Amino acid sequence: MNETSALADALWRATVYASVCQLHLRDNVLLSQPLVAEHVKERPSGHWGTVPGTAWALSHVVLAAGELDPRVDLVPLLGAGHAGVVQLAASWVTGELGKVRSQFSPDAQGLRRLAQAFPDSDGLGPEVTPALPAGGFLGGRLGGCLPFAQGAALDAPGRVVVPIIGDGECETPTTAASWLGQRALDGASILPIVHVNGFRMGDRSLLGAMNDSELHAYFDGLGWTAKTIHVVTGSPQEHADFQMALWDALEETLLGRPTALVLRCVKGWGGPASLGNHALRGTPGLHKTPLVSPRTEPEQLARLGYWLASYRPADLFDADGRARGELAEAVATARWCSIAPAKRPDLEEESSARQGASTFSQAVTDVVKRHASRGDFRVFSPDELSSNRLPGLVGERWAKELLAEEVLLEWLAGWTASGRRGVVISYEAFAPLFTSGLVSHIKHRRMAEPQSLPSLNLLLTSYGWHNVHSHGDPSLATTLLGLRVPAVRVLTPADSVRTEAALDEAFDSVCKVNLVVAGKHTRTAHPTATIEEEHGRGLATWPHLSDDGEPDLTIVTAGDIPAVVAADAVNHVRERHGCRVRVVNLLDLTVLGSPQVWERGLSAGEIDRYLGTHAAVLILTLGHPAAVWGLLAGRLRRPVDVIGWQEPPGPLPQRSLAHALSMDRAGVERAAGLLLGSCEAVR
Repeated sequence: MNETSALADALWRATVYASVCQLHLRDNVLLSQPLVAEHVKERPSGHWGTVPGTAWALSHVVLAAGELDPRVDLVPLLGAGHAGVVQLAASWVTGELGKVRSQFSPDAQGLRRLAQAFPDSDGLGPEVTPALPAGGFLGGRLGGCLPFAQGAALDAPGRVVVPIIGDGECETPTTAASWLGQRALDGASILPIVHVNGFRMGDRSLLGAMNDSELHAYFDGLGWTAKTIHVVTGSPQEHADFQMALWDALEETLLGRPTALVLRCVKGWGGPASLGNHALRGTPGLHKTPLVSPRTEPEQLARLGYWLASYRPADLFDADGRARGELAEAVATARWCSIAPAKRPDLEEESSARQGASTFSQAVTDVVKRHASRGDFRVFSPDELSSNRLPGLVGERWAKELLAEEVLLEWLAGWTASGRRGVVISYEAFAPLFTSGLVSHIKHRRMAEPQSLPSLNLLLTSYGWHNVHSHGDPSLATTLLGLRVPAVRVLTPADSVRTEAALDEAFDSVCKVNLVVAGKHTRTAHPTATIEEEHGRGLATWPHLSDDGEPDLTIVTAGDIPAVVAADAVNHVRERHGCRVRVVNLLDLTVLGSPQVWERGLSAGEIDRYLGTHAAVLILTLGHPAAVWGLLAGRLRRPVDVIGWQEPPGPLPQRSLAHALSMDRAGVERAAGLLLGSCEAVR
């Protein structure tokens, strides 16, 4: 065994040992005395199956990073959330965990506290966390790590991202599309390690059922060269073989040749091979810890003691639990690299000199090109730029198109996690495909230390209102608003000038999730005198459509079509009902929510200021009425109605659709009459 292989073996054994301790022990974490029932948890919990292979890959990667030219960062990312126990263990061994949770110091007391705390671990939880090394993938569900890594590595010289992903993960559509999606990216150095241990949680994986030739043919057809290394026992030769393969693959990757390492091993190897009459090795029985009752079952307790001792902890730790010998040298050599946010361009020269565009196409093209000129901006779209009337963006080096929405979101997330700015442009109808990934990224961004990362921006065209039955689904906005997460903003600009202004601000914002819903057909332009107030406060009264003084009815519009409908209906409402009307335009739907949750939520005084002290309120929205009702939550103690998207029974002509959903003059007049009647304000 060469020197580096010996260090990798020590680091691997220590990481796996600390993982098993977390799963099972309460005390005696160095096995300094015979293991007895009182040392063991009453209810061991956690996932074991991925531990040995993930720890193997991590140990080799961080040691390679330590020996690599320091100008090149080798950044590991963990794709499987169940690998959290490995992340905690590796971070404890190398001292990184103690930096964020001082009670988990790299000694016996720290390991004892960690074992007792797992799976809670002082707020870190049992899953992969962004608070620790290798947790830069701000996800949490399977499938997103590979494309996230691609986004983080895109146009990042001196950075090689190493996503460690499982064979089950490779069955997800997001990962499957990402292998092919690498062809659309240039300048993204990715070295995936595919952990093929043969089984998902409940059954054999599809990749695991392939032999080496089939695996190589699969990856070769997708444009990747696969290098396969078999690890059976963790022998010195296997360490040396993997080390050599890693360096060879790294060299190929730096030369721009897509290469993947395939680590083939048995699920949960090193753990109990059987229990009683039941075989465990090579079965899903090792996905979680198989020893669920070592405190009360003598056979399980004996197996646990043998299992822990197999990693020879006395060779790794001194009497105080600190690293010794080859492990101490491995800890000193290891280098954890992260996706360090890039330095942002100088913003002294504002990019936002608004052009007053007359069309959606001109507005979006102008603002995107202004931001792209700064060099840190990317556009991702599912082959719909031309369809969305944005042909001026097609073919630009900074615009990437791929027919896989989930992959695009991860590209954007990885790109922004490294400090760069961007946007995904798609149809609102297809946006629900982003939901799982976006919710996961929101959760994990909240868990991460504050970094002022650029916002996640999505521009969606609301095409469903234009008589395309299959293209009406505002569910993403409804879901995001239902999260009650302050970072979320749902922006509904009323015309092209307002779309340009909303995007301009969103692109430079930080720590937000900006969902901009606009119409590619928008041609109507509204007076611009109130844009600054809409931009700053999220809403404004439109004087050109409003009566002076206190209104009897306030019509609130959110979106381009609602604004046009309100402008068409307001005079007819006045004439028919003899009432004073005020029209308020919303840029940000969250304004309607509680200020205790939403940054722009209206206070009680502002409600009276904008909506009137006693006026009935009619809200017109492009989205689901339920989303608006959820924001209001009974705060408006007055008659209120909401007109918005409801699923029609089938395809309808545009006028018929608008009439069926009451999003026309007749619908507004009818709703206004009912509201005014309930206020006894009809004259």
